[in-house]
Amino acid sequence: MKESEMQRGQQWLEELLKLSAIPSTVVTQQQDDCYWMTIDDSNLTPEQVAILIGPDGNVLDAIQYLCNTVANIAHESDEPIAYTVELNGYRIRRQAELRSMAEYAADQARSTGGEVEIKSLSSAERRQVHSFLSECEDIETYSQGQEPDRRLVVRLR
Repeated sequence: MKESEMQRGQQWLEELLKLSAIPSTVVTQQQDDCYWMTIDDSNLTPEQVAILIGPDGNVLDAIQYLCNTVANIAHESDEPIAYTVELNGYRIRRQAELRSMAEYAADQARSTGGEVEIKSLSSAERRQVHSFLSECEDIETYSQGQEPDRRLVVRLR
């Protein structure tokens, strides 16, 4: 991953914040195969933070989706660059919630022998749960249904 790739995402996000009259900067760091771009919330009001995150993280997800789409337009490789947009620890907290949900669903599938559905996850969150549970040799996951009612299913192999 290149410094210019990291800067491209950071510049796009800072320009979005500027155009939205949100007084903030972005701190970017590389984590694994992704760039984490953290919006500095030190100059933001609680209302601005709430608006940027949105209900159930929908606004933050939309900003992240747009950043990934726009920043990858000029990217020449077959592998797109992944950007994660963080604000006020939301992604970290949500990742812990998703891991807990995944573990609970796996435990339920083990104890009942049946399928357990997890509803109301974004596609990115479903991918995270798939990834978390891929570590379990006795559990498999798949998604079913159509958006906006797509669900992740957990069951024994």
